[in-house]
Amino acid sequence: MKNKQLIECVPNFSEGRDMNIIKQITDVIERVEGVKLLDVDPGAATNRTVVTFVGEPEPVIEAAFQAIKKASELIDMSKHNGEHPRMGATDVCPLVPIANISMEETAKYAHKLGARAGSELDIPFYMYESAATKKDRKNLATVRAGEYEGLPEKLNKAAWKPDYGPAKFNAQTGATAIGARGFLVAYNVNLNTTSVRRANSIAFDIREKGRIKRKGGKVNGAILTNKKGEPLRTKGKCKSVKAIGWFIEEYGVAQISMNLTDLDATSLHKAFEACNDSAVSRGIRVTGSELVGLVPLKVLLDAGKYFLKKQKRSLGISELEIIKIAVKSLGLDELGPFDPQKKIIEYQLRDIGSAPLLDMNLKEFADETASESPAPGGGSIAAYVGALGISLGTMVANLSSHRRVWDHRWDEFSNWAEKGQDLKQSLLNMVDEDTNSFNAILNAIRLPKSTEEEQKNRNIAIQEATKYAIEVPLSVMELSIKSFEVLKHMTLTGNPNSISDAGVGALCARAAVRGAYLNVLINSKDLNDEKYVTSTLKKALKLVKQADKAETEILKLVNKALDK
Repeated sequence: MKNKQLIECVPNFSEGRDMNIIKQITDVIERVEGVKLLDVDPGAATNRTVVTFVGEPEPVIEAAFQAIKKASELIDMSKHNGEHPRMGATDVCPLVPIANISMEETAKYAHKLGARAGSELDIPFYMYESAATKKDRKNLATVRAGEYEGLPEKLNKAAWKPDYGPAKFNAQTGATAIGARGFLVAYNVNLNTTSVRRANSIAFDIREKGRIKRKGGKVNGAILTNKKGEPLRTKGKCKSVKAIGWFIEEYGVAQISMNLTDLDATSLHKAFEACNDSAVSRGIRVTGSELVGLVPLKVLLDAGKYFLKKQKRSLGISELEIIKIAVKSLGLDELGPFDPQKKIIEYQLRDIGSAPLLDMNLKEFADETASESPAPGGGSIAAYVGALGISLGTMVANLSSHRRVWDHRWDEFSNWAEKGQDLKQSLLNMVDEDTNSFNAILNAIRLPKSTEEEQKNRNIAIQEATKYAIEVPLSVMELSIKSFEVLKHMTLTGNPNSISDAGVGALCARAAVRGAYLNVLINSKDLNDEKYVTSTLKKALKLVKQADKAETEILKLVNKALDK
């Protein structure tokens, strides 16, 4: 998926109870080539299903059109009821820029979808957020005001003429809002109460627009207004958060239902903590939460690190462990199992088999290395040995952070452990990258060479692939050199009971540098660019000398400590 333009589409359909209808809608999405269905999240109480799919722009808007069309055939809005605000069979259909595409370009695709759907389907369409044609249509809540029941009157007003489609009420389909927006997280926080009124009070405390001011601060007091007659408001705690309270019958609890529209302004964990603080002040307790649809990886990593900091625990643990902390701290598994592989967008977007070596267990990896295939070879092994070396240094940092007598130093060692984790992941990425670079040379060699032009292009491709096959082990050398800083610091200041582990880590790091150096040497023999080869070998030899020196210093410290 490198360099491809990717957009995500998150249509919300007004059906969350009849799985046969939902399946028919998602089937038409999956039939479109170039689109990947990521998530289907139905809700019985809301009678609404949030579907998430991704792909390049043209296939995505084709799949969106087919889904809107199918929903218009299967869903009868005149019979719909549910907790969530809604105005159409396909209630909203936002497009979200994911990779290599701007919001402006995404908005153009939203209009392309609206124009086609408006001309081919008997449905009114309104454009919202970054695709809005008018300022007062930017906010989805404004566009959807009055909901389905208010559409007959709304469509008779010139000010609410649809952007696309007929300005007439379609009793079966209602109307649809199509938009282009940033990544939105739909997030619900569970309460130990059944009271919608109390849930709404918490929602008003935290949502950006807050609550309407009333005379004397009384619930039934007269609404206070400004000179224009507009209600005055007390702002809520969280910027870029929309929230309401509702009761979910299938769970038997009230929830605060939120849309987080700017994660830089208000993170998931900040919204959770704000709900918790408000709930506690009202004698209520937050029991957990749920994510509707998918979430970016960074959201859960930030949350996990936030809660680890509160516990004064090291942040330098694996990605999956950080996610586990986030899930448990936010109670994301209270209402059902939470599978990170299905709920995190980056995990869903990973190409199947994109990291074949890293997907293997230790025995499979060793067996594959020992087979008659030339790859994986020394380059991949050097990268993996380097990853093992820095992993040992990271382990020492984490053990030191959690050492009982060093509680005051937890953040110092946590910082070192984070550095180690970053280096570990970068070196692991190089394991498969080295094999990929070898395969690139083989693919270049297999190119046709019948004509003079083909021969010329083949030679260029071979040289480019060879240069890349040099740069990969060179990167392994550079990354492994950086790991010596962590290893030396852990040898000098880390948990003395683990000093031998730091020593083994140094041995691995040096082996990684020297092993990768051999790959730089052998691949340099086949490159015609003498200037590049001379410069690269000079740089690589310097790294070898640094590694030899660093390993000697660390082992000297380790042996001295062990001889005592």
